[in-house]
Amino acid sequence: MAQLSRSRRDIPAKKRSYLHILAFIAVRSHMLKIKTVYGGMNVGVPARSWTLLYQVYRKVIPVVREELGKWRTFAEGIPDPELRSQALMSIDDKAFHCKGGAVYGLLAGKDRAEAIRFIVAYQTICDYLDNLCDRSTSLDADDFRALHESLADALTPGATVRDYYRFRKEKEDGGYLASLVRVCQEAARTFPAYEVVKAANVELASLYGDLQVYKHVELSERVPLLEAWFEKHQGKLPEMSWYEFSACAGSTLGIFCLTSYAAGNSELSRAEADQIKDGYYPWVQGLHIMLDYYIDQEEDEREGDLNFCSYYESESEMLDRLGEFYRQAGKGIEGLPDERFHRFIRKGLIAIYLSDDKVKKDRIFRQKSRQILKKGGAEGLFFYMNNWMYRQGKATRD
Repeated sequence: MAQLSRSRRDIPAKKRSYLHILAFIAVRSHMLKIKTVYGGMNVGVPARSWTLLYQVYRKVIPVVREELGKWRTFAEGIPDPELRSQALMSIDDKAFHCKGGAVYGLLAGKDRAEAIRFIVAYQTICDYLDNLCDRSTSLDADDFRALHESLADALTPGATVRDYYRFRKEKEDGGYLASLVRVCQEAARTFPAYEVVKAANVELASLYGDLQVYKHVELSERVPLLEAWFEKHQGKLPEMSWYEFSACAGSTLGIFCLTSYAAGNSELSRAEADQIKDGYYPWVQGLHIMLDYYIDQEEDEREGDLNFCSYYESESEMLDRLGEFYRQAGKGIEGLPDERFHRFIRKGLIAIYLSDDKVKKDRIFRQKSRQILKKGGAEGLFFYMNNWMYRQGKATRD
């Protein structure tokens, strides 16, 4: 009871009342779950949108906050002021990336907390490096590639931690990046089927790292490099443009999904891992990042950052292609284990991004976004309203 009381006090009153509603619905529905026999093991995964949200608020977000709190305390002690500033900003401004990614921890069964620990550490690496590259004192491709070696190392238990800062003047991070890498390695080492997903994870991380290098070099070099990179992979892709491929490479969702299944299922097979990877890459990952770029168009134009939505010839073409990504993501999910869970993710992506303040504060932007929101149907609207209420509560607390 003491633990329950502490947890309750940690949740603000406004959100607590909403949780009571979710709890009531969940109990009334007997916490209905899908029971998927997967590799000989029963994995309980939420089968209703309200039970999913209830578990996210009760079982996921508190663990994410705890883990991010530890990393923020670590970041406050980074000796180099520039590295410290970027590390702190990446946590303060992008915590929602970890909260969203950590939902996949619900696929890990009893190893949920350790899967979330991995997800938070890995996403924190991504967000920190993105800040370093976006606001870098360097435009050196070698520097960016060396930094992103940490991602492959984080996914490879036993890999030697390297000097990731060897091409830049700012180096003294007090062991921050190396510690993030080691936590990922330590967690992955404990997951019973991690060896089965490791190759797919490293492949997805390689694509992500390439993207981060090419989109942060000298402005005049970015598009030619991205186009040449696309041509190397084009033969393995469905029909799409170079900037759409770039978006597909920029998501971590496939890695989080694969790793969570590896944590929760000791009998996961290589064929099942390939099915999951192919279900997420390219379309689900592409939908994720295209929505991110969609809401960031004005900000990226102001900051001079590359935005893939800006390459469409018209707004109608952009909206049509977002719709196509949504449809193809649905096809990719068909037949995946816990298919309904993955459909929630697909609809939730629309809700999360379109409930962002950048959309809500702009009347014209809001009207255009309704076309996309409609694709999520009633469950998409449910997730949208939930995110709106959550953001309202957060704004009130802040």
